[in-house]
Amino acid sequence: MRKENKGTVVEQLKGYLNEYPHFYLTNIEGLDAAKTAQLRRACNKGGIRLVVAKNTLLRRALSESETDFAAIYSALKGNTAIMFTTVANAPAKIIKDFAKDKKEESKLRLKAAYAETGFYGADQLAELVAIKSKEELIADVVALLQSPIRNVISALENKGEGEATEAAAE
Repeated sequence: MRKENKGTVVEQLKGYLNEYPHFYLTNIEGLDAAKTAQLRRACNKGGIRLVVAKNTLLRRALSESETDFAAIYSALKGNTAIMFTTVANAPAKIIKDFAKDKKEESKLRLKAAYAETGFYGADQLAELVAIKSKEELIADVVALLQSPIRNVISALENKGEGEATEAAAE
């Protein structure tokens, strides 16, 4: 790869790091063409940008970034695909789905991740899947706020039905 092209790739990766708040480093070495196409479709459907880059270029982009990503440099070995996303747990769910495949060599493997301002290792996929998205958190808050109102309405409805039943019995 020519030096000019390397600079362009580094700038593109830095742009993705600034655009997306979360990213996952994955090993796609064992995926055949069909599985890779399936992964790309799943990523596109989930709003995830899947990029394959050389480790040295990714390391350079990470080091030139405003955030200190030194904690994940050790994961930059072998084939690396980067999954950039705005939803912290979306790539983890895709990786988990691909891990269900029975063939060991066709599994997508997590190397490391940066999500919700924290670093995660290859063994922390379950924690990453459990991270709630902004929409899920808003839904939880709305449900909590609606719960007392529903209890009051239910109690009023039951009291009204109880009075109607008593009036009918007389």
